[in-house]
Amino acid sequence: MNPMLRQMLGRYVCRNEAEYVNAIREIMQELALLGLWRGKFFEHAAFYGGTALRIVHGLNRGSEDLDFSLLKTNPEFTLTTYAGALKKELLAFGFPVDFVVKEKSQVSTIDSAFLKGNTKVLMISIGVPAALSDKVYAQKELKIKFEIDLDPPPGFTTEVRTLLRPIPHSVRIYSLPDLFAGKLHAVLCRRWRNRSKGRDWYDLVWYAANHPAVNLKHLEQRMRYSGDYADETPLGLDALKSLLDDAIEAIDLELLRQDVLPFIRDHQELELWSKDFFRQVIAMIVPA
Repeated sequence: MNPMLRQMLGRYVCRNEAEYVNAIREIMQELALLGLWRGKFFEHAAFYGGTALRIVHGLNRGSEDLDFSLLKTNPEFTLTTYAGALKKELLAFGFPVDFVVKEKSQVSTIDSAFLKGNTKVLMISIGVPAALSDKVYAQKELKIKFEIDLDPPPGFTTEVRTLLRPIPHSVRIYSLPDLFAGKLHAVLCRRWRNRSKGRDWYDLVWYAANHPAVNLKHLEQRMRYSGDYADETPLGLDALKSLLDDAIEAIDLELLRQDVLPFIRDHQELELWSKDFFRQVIAMIVPA
């Protein structure tokens, strides 16, 4: 095993196959960010979403996707440009993967692609005990989805942050108030199988506890872009909390828990979840 890969895996205490898969996925994400940095990707785009929060700010849950936004609109931009750099970086650490562009089924401002690898091969590459890797179906895929917004809503700021694993490099990321705006947009407006996503509500709790200031102007722009806010009045804190209160009334708590459980180690974190709990959480939000 690559010595740096061994060091990266040493950060995890994996008790079962699912936890090994989550560890492998996160290591692959970190290697992908390194490859993108080498390819000068962050001169054009910024990192955001749950994985950004996990890798840069220490969010205590796993995340499947890598989400980015261009710094300025460019409908001709494509992730395919960076396929070679990504595959080269991962292969250097013993991860044979394919880069697959997702064909658009409709007109969209989102460009999507996947890193795909055989889960059994990846687990063997990372030194997972044979007793576990032998139980994995030979053709089972581990996928990481990449998405980049080619026409981002205006009004956000970014910063450059240094990452030290596997070697020192940097990523451009949305500032925390703008990351929070993106998360609140997902909580209020995401259309995911006609129901809320528990991971979004988990992240909302993290923001309220750690960085409760939100860029209301950027959230408003996001909601206008998605057609979810048409009011002529600027979005204020009271209006936001009213919208969140309506969203709380509509959630199915058990479905939220089931969505987030595979991505956290301590399931007791969710024992307090109730509609009253979330009302107390949104009361902590403040304008940036």
